[in-house]
Amino acid sequence: MKPLLIVTAVLEAGIGIGLLVVPSTVAQVLLGAPLEALTALTVARVAGAALFALGVACWLTASDAQSRAARGVVSAMVIYNLGAMLVLGAAGLRPQPVGIALWPAVILHAVMTLWCVSRLLAKQNGTPRAP
Repeated sequence: MKPLLIVTAVLEAGIGIGLLVVPSTVAQVLLGAPLEALTALTVARVAGAALFALGVACWLTASDAQSRAARGVVSAMVIYNLGAMLVLGAAGLRPQPVGIALWPAVILHAVMTLWCVSRLLAKQNGTPRAP
């Protein structure tokens, strides 16, 4: 599980920092439109803080990847990645244009969901799988 936790930590912390520092730019690349309202910028920054926190949790858990805590973090990441995939995918089905990174982000979240599930199932069955 350690490689999964490290990759997740880097991805989530990176996007989290992006949303904290330049939320409108991240929205532009992802959704094809900048965030203009102060409320939207505030919500995006809160999401950035949450993603950064997830990244830190994954990073810290990676040093003890065989623990129950690691299993809990990876379980939470399944829910997050599945939710992000569905929300972003629904945004991509709108009739208006989307950002260049939207569909790659949907695919990335789908892959991360499957990777998390595969690691949880491998651990549950007691058979280690390749990362």
